[in-house]
Amino acid sequence: VQLQASGGGLVQAGVSLTLSCAASGRTFSSYVMAWFRQAPGKEREFVAAVTRGGNTDHTDSVKGRFTISRDKAKNIIYLQMNSLKPEDTAVYYCAADPRLAGCSIRTPDYEYWGQGTLVTISS
Repeated sequence: VQLQASGGGLVQAGVSLTLSCAASGRTFSSYVMAWFRQAPGKEREFVAAVTRGGNTDHTDSVKGRFTISRDKAKNIIYLQMNSLKPEDTAVYYCAADPRLAGCSIRTPDYEYWGQGTLVTISS
């Protein structure tokens, strides 16, 4: 089972970026999948999650700017990030869990994790 995150980079504030997370090793269509991020010197925090049925949850600081989505056929989730701010700078991780019934903001609730992709926003 592997989660491969990609799409990070160095961009200026105000622009958009889309992260992708490709899942392999099994079918993830029934899993809850999520994005977390970890800024330097800070704990990993929840960003967004999507259920098997397409219900989503986004943390307050990204609502209206970030959107999580999934392509079940391709086993890929996306994080569309608009109006990026310097405080969005972090390593972004994708996560998945087969047991959750709904979105969870807790890192211990997710069994599978990707390796992370670095997003750096310059002011």
